[in-house]
Amino acid sequence: LGMAAPAALQRSVVSPAGRHTASLIFLHGSGDTGQGARAWIKQILNQDMAFQHIKVIYPTAPARPYTPMKGAFSNVWFDRYKICNDCPEHIESIDSMCRGLTDLINDEVKNGIAKSRILIGGFSMGGGMAMHLAFRFHHDLAGVFALSSFLNKDSAVYQALKRNESALPELFQCHGTADDLVLYSWGEETNKMLKSLGVSTSLHTFPNLNHELDRTEIEKLKSWIVKKLPVEAPKAN
Repeated sequence: LGMAAPAALQRSVVSPAGRHTASLIFLHGSGDTGQGARAWIKQILNQDMAFQHIKVIYPTAPARPYTPMKGAFSNVWFDRYKICNDCPEHIESIDSMCRGLTDLINDEVKNGIAKSRILIGGFSMGGGMAMHLAFRFHHDLAGVFALSSFLNKDSAVYQALKRNESALPELFQCHGTADDLVLYSWGEETNKMLKSLGVSTSLHTFPNLNHELDRTEIEKLKSWIVKKLPVEAPKAN
């Protein structure tokens, strides 16, 4: 029978105020949940990150044994041997989660949302996951964002892009210079590497920001989201 289909990911959803014509998938950092990421952003903005026409989806990673926590169960998108940028990637767990998240993208497509009207991104590990998903498997997405994130030095993403011929989604990256968990230099190196492989990238630097989100950053992200997913004029009958 082969492997059972992965169970659908739990998700917290902020519905659009008006007609739903685009979707945004926000992936939380390691050990968090969709609900937790949504609450964190809500606390920073004093309201949900919400839009007139864009549905915001915060999925939760299933709990799995996580090596940096000595094998304790944690809500992580994939396993890592350790948190560093020069160790190998745990590719089996990354690829299996790419399948689960592809199902989530396909759910939106079944609801009538074109892939060119879907954005994916996230915080920390969530941003890393989003880059794998978009740059290896879904080149037709509207864009990708990565907040305080990085890819390992010889990431499967880089290997895939070296062989790539198609157009790629744009990357919006933010990183704090005071980040002591995911070093600013790791984010910067990821940005340079992707740019050299044909990705249109921007890197927004936040002085004194540690491994966290802040209001200016989220406001900047929101402006970029609306630029990539503008309100569509209603089609004439």
